[in-house]
Amino acid sequence: MKDIIKIAIIGCTGKSGKYLVKELLNEGFYLKLLLRNPKDFKTESPLIKIIEGDVRNYSSVKLLLQDCDAIISTLGQPKGESPIFSQATKNVIKAMGEYGIKRYVLITGLNVDTPFDEKSTKTKFSTDWMKTNYPETTTDKQLEYSLLTESTIQWTLVRLPLIEQTAKRGELLVSLTDCPGDKISATDLANFLIRQLTDDSYLNKSPFIATA
Repeated sequence: MKDIIKIAIIGCTGKSGKYLVKELLNEGFYLKLLLRNPKDFKTESPLIKIIEGDVRNYSSVKLLLQDCDAIISTLGQPKGESPIFSQATKNVIKAMGEYGIKRYVLITGLNVDTPFDEKSTKTKFSTDWMKTNYPETTTDKQLEYSLLTESTIQWTLVRLPLIEQTAKRGELLVSLTDCPGDKISATDLANFLIRQLTDDSYLNKSPFIATA
């Protein structure tokens, strides 16, 4: 995998995205951030370039990805809006093709199903609850997974339990078949996502992760 120096970030103001930006800056990466409302973003650094735009707009995504080596998305669903995930990934995959970018790392919920799953009763209950209470978002996230599997890029779709907004770190648990815990530290999540930029263990896979 080529050296990765500049990272495009989607979802950098959410409950996991701000931890991701902090950890990336600590490691010295150059970042391009896509922001709908740049005035709400308070972090300042010479390593950051801000692109104002919307991930559902292809021209915004294309501008974001220009000159980048990889993309990480911690995108969350905006309240009161139509599902956003599949359109975002469709735009990212298209722009990656135009620029020849290969690596895309992103997060999703544990309610996404893959053919390799052996979900426990507890995880199945959570999955079914999401399908019942958030059917449109769950369907859209499942479509996002399909778009990734049909693409030719190097993707990793990380499935998550509840995110705890904390700087604390713990023992990281990873499974390709079932969610191994009830929560994930936002800092543990950030470091796992960053590690995927240079580690090919989960290329084109959808690991569950949790903090012990």
